Amino acid sequence: MFVGMLTAPFADQPLDRVIDFAETANIAGLEVITYPGSLHIDPIKLDKSKIKSIRDKLEDRCCVITSLAYYDASITDPKKCKVVQETAKQVINSASNLGVDTVCMLSGFPTTGMSKIETIRKILPKVFAPILSYARKKNIRIALENWYQTNLQGLDTFEEMFNAIPDDNFGLNYDPSHLVHQECDYLFPVREYKNRIFHTHAKDTLIDYAKKAKTGIYGEGWWRYVLPGFGVIRWGEYISHLKHNGYDGVLSIEHEDNSQSREEGFIKATWHLEAFC
Repeated sequence: MFVGMLTAPFADQPLDRVIDFAETANIAGLEVITYPGSLHIDPIKLDKSKIKSIRDKLEDRCCVITSLAYYDASITDPKKCKVVQETAKQVINSASNLGVDTVCMLSGFPTTGMSKIETIRKILPKVFAPILSYARKKNIRIALENWYQTNLQGLDTFEEMFNAIPDDNFGLNYDPSHLVHQECDYLFPVREYKNRIFHTHAKDTLIDYAKKAKTGIYGEGWWRYVLPGFGVIRWGEYISHLKHNGYDGVLSIEHEDNSQSREEGFIKATWHLEAFC
């Protein structure tokens, strides 16, 4: 197991700059933001010369791309679905050309007039079918991040999703932090869906228990996302469970901690995670 990073906080910087920083911070893997217009990887403009340049730079810095990240939650919007599907195919092509085996996506927001579970049962199999078919031809896995505002929220939605789409090429970019503030068991998916965890996010959650006790769980401001080591997740225990259940991939730091600077935050989180890898 090794430490990586989601490149989103460096969205205003070219990918070369991110690779240079990753080497400095001892970060071995990059989850690269990929969409039309991205400074990191633009799937429309990714030609042979750009592919060679990226590969040469990665090899020179002893770094790898762990996944291409295309996070567009409008896939369940009937007016936008086709665009998301076609862009996803371009991202899959980019992954194949770069020798990357995983594309990370989102499960979308609930379709108008439906609950999350209804959307999972009735909509997700249809909207992901052409993406999964194309990905299978390219030997690419699709991994969904369980961002709680999308359809993949509580543990019940995990079960529904894998029942609705029983495709071995369809799994998780698992982020335990999204389950913490829901008071769900964030270790449960590590065991129950061990064969579907293709990629992981390393993000923590800080709980202000005094404020929670005052405002109640429906109040605001009693939790926030922080970097690993600054919240309530027991990373040694969590990583031990991942290893025991066969996961030996990346811990991709997702930096959404507004109390830490960009570079310093990544470096501190890396130090913390490396102690358990």
